[in-house]
Amino acid sequence: MRADFKLIHDWVPEGAHILDLACGDGTLLAALARDKKVTGYGLEIDPAGITACIERGVNVIEQNLDEGLANFEDDACDLVIMTQALQALRRPDRMLDEMLRVAEECIITFPNFAYWRHRAYLGLKGYMPVSKSLPHAWYDTPNIHLSTFNDFEQLCRDKGLIIVDRAVGIGDHEGHWTSRWWPNLFGEIAIFRVTRRSD
Repeated sequence: MRADFKLIHDWVPEGAHILDLACGDGTLLAALARDKKVTGYGLEIDPAGITACIERGVNVIEQNLDEGLANFEDDACDLVIMTQALQALRRPDRMLDEMLRVAEECIITFPNFAYWRHRAYLGLKGYMPVSKSLPHAWYDTPNIHLSTFNDFEQLCRDKGLIIVDRAVGIGDHEGHWTSRWWPNLFGEIAIFRVTRRSD
């Protein structure tokens, strides 16, 4: 299981009802259902991912996230999860609103464009970085809104949201102590738990 999946697995409460956005092949949702008796749905647009979810026994709905989550009522879930997809959406800010309408808390992961290797690649080679967390060339990438730890934290502040927890990943493992002290520079994958402010 990917490093961000392992951390999310630890953060998800037993028996939660969740929505997993851009769930891919259903690996995370299947593990949560098996280990933590989680219920819920995955949303996916890729036919291969949908087929893999069905084969795993994961409840999956074919849905384009850029069209929003209007088919889910307010507070329909305990938790909404989105891994490595926020940067591919047309309006990540609006999706964050939608996620926190459907559930009180959400978990989001995305590649940190300010990671030192990405900075060095761009600075020394003069080309857009290609790495494990950003594996596509500039012309065929699905990533249209690259951001950093700092960018996401500022968005949360602007929206009055509470960051419950954050973590960093480096490739396939949790970040070194340097990435915990300076996540914007040394964290390759940003992992956030966010909740709306209670009134």
